[in-house]
Parts: sequence; structure tokens; C-alpha cells
Amino acid sequence: MWGTEWPRFEVIKQDTKHGPPQMVGSVHAADPEHALLVARHVFVRRPAAYALFVAPAEAFFHVSQEGLKDLKPTSREGGSEEPYWVFAKRSHRRSMVYGDLVGRFLAQGPEDAIVQALLQAQGVAFWAVPERLVVGTEPTEEVVESWFAPAKEKTYRLQSYYGLITAKGVENA
Repeated sequence: MWGTEWPRFEVIKQDTKHGPPQMVGSVHAADPEHALLVARHVFVRRPAAYALFVAPAEAFFHVSQEGLKDLKPTSREGGSEEPYWVFAKRSHRRSMVYGDLVGRFLAQGPEDAIVQALLQAQGVAFWAVPERLVVGTEPTEEVVESWFAPAKEKTYRLQSYYGLITAKGVENA
């Protein structure tokens, strides 16, 4: 049935207090608060996390390496600026699309924010999102403990730990 799917939110995860936030994937949810809860269950089941953020997927402006040459800086005279978060994918090597936060830029639009980011970082793809649309957990000690600490005690095992199921039983790898 068409039109019954919840909106998609991009998930941004910060693993440690001093680590860079990274785009790690997306979830479908009814609203930003729901998206944070779903993201917690999907992306923080076992790995460490310090903070989570979400923003509506349609709010992200994306440009690939091929499109970078066509970006033009916006004239700053008389235009209103707002803060944008800009992420960059550094190479094509990773199988998943991870974007590292390059920085926060005051800009007249997403293209302008990416042009500013290009002065500080290189990448094969860039994303920009208005900061006003980013919703996240507060990185206080209480939030970190209640949201992310339970995952620290879970044992993580690679798939190969469980062996292969064969016609005669389970074969340990």
C-alpha cells in the first residue's frame, strides 16, 4: 500500500566524547523523538556510543565528487545565514556510506556550506543539513548512562563464532 510508510531519518552517531559524529544509516519513524529511539535499537545495540542525532532525510543536500565542480559560493551580501552541519565521505573504500562531520558552517544555503567545507576537508561526497532540523540526545552523564551503558555489558560475537549448520549437525568454524 503506497503512502503508509513513516518518514525516513538519517542517523548520526558519536562513538566517544571526542570522536567525530558520523552518518551511520537511516531509520523510518513517526517523528524525531521516535527516530532517536529506533536508532538507539538499530545502531547502538552493542557498539559504544556517546550521542545520537537524527534529521529528516529530505532535509539533507547531497553532492557527489562529480557535482563538486558545479558548486558556486553564495553571495553573502544581504542574505540570511543559518548554521549547517556538513559531512564528508572520505573515500570509496568503505562498503557502507559513512560521512564524518567536517564542521558547522554559517551559510546562506547548503551549497554555500559545502563550498566552505571544501576549504577544510576533502571527500568524494558531501551532505549538508540545517542545524535547526537536527535532534539529538543531550551528552550528559545521565543520558549517556541510561541510553548507552546497557549495551556495554552485551557480548558481541562474530557470525563465525556460531559455526555452520550442516546435514549432520553443527560444524565449528
